[in-house]
Amino acid sequence: MTNDEPAAAGLEAGIRLDFREEMSYGDYLHLGELLGAQHPRSQPAAHDELLFIIQHQTSELWLKLLLHELVGAREGLRTDDIGLALKRLARVKNILHTLTDQWAILATLTPSEYLSFRDSLASSSGFQSFQYRAVEFILGNKNSGMLQMFVQDPMAHQQLTGYLTSPTLYDEFLAYLSRHGQPIPASITERDVTQAHQFSPELVDTFKVIYAAPAEHWSLYETCEALVDVEDAFQFWRFRHLKTVERMIGNKTGTGGSSGAAFLRKALDRTFFPELYSVRTALD
Repeated sequence: MTNDEPAAAGLEAGIRLDFREEMSYGDYLHLGELLGAQHPRSQPAAHDELLFIIQHQTSELWLKLLLHELVGAREGLRTDDIGLALKRLARVKNILHTLTDQWAILATLTPSEYLSFRDSLASSSGFQSFQYRAVEFILGNKNSGMLQMFVQDPMAHQQLTGYLTSPTLYDEFLAYLSRHGQPIPASITERDVTQAHQFSPELVDTFKVIYAAPAEHWSLYETCEALVDVEDAFQFWRFRHLKTVERMIGNKTGTGGSSGAAFLRKALDRTFFPELYSVRTALD
């Protein structure tokens, strides 16, 4: 259509229809690449494999945004902008809720439907998601041994190394507390950040003071609860993953070699912010 041609019937006259020299919605979102990235491998083609691929691709997109917001929240704490950190943590919670809700779609996949294409996955597994590992690293579950899995992918290996060697979200919160007059042991503020955080009874005492007088320490109290909200949301996501896997394959071994549901069940015992849970027991 040229500029001299009339608008399509029923459309407002100002609506653009000619994008030969303008950027369109599809151009901005690279929809050609995005919608062309689904390549089912099953032969004969299994109808339900497309669902499996799209579920995991969309999860990776949400993980990308989740990392972006967690890094932003960490930066807010590092620069003493706690309001910005709280804003970004609120978004993190909602992303995790969306990721959790997505499992309901995959749960419509029956065992027989999944088995119709499971062999096409070969040794690939969500266990190998470097973005998931990065989320765990920035939240505190650091494990340098995981880097070996990504040696063949320099970009992923480099990004994960960066998250391994930089402070976690919790590290930056504890550093923030220290800068604002709370008693945080030097053994924590100066710890080796490539290691996972270890439970500290001294931190429970610090949080007990904050929780005992929330009005007096409101911004700190609010941030503590925001972190608990994030961990709760993350654990619900883990749990929904476990129940979906159990529903689809029972106790079969995972395609990537893990023990499957048993491995996911053990992950539910991990906590990122242990003192924020222990303080509840310590309160009088």
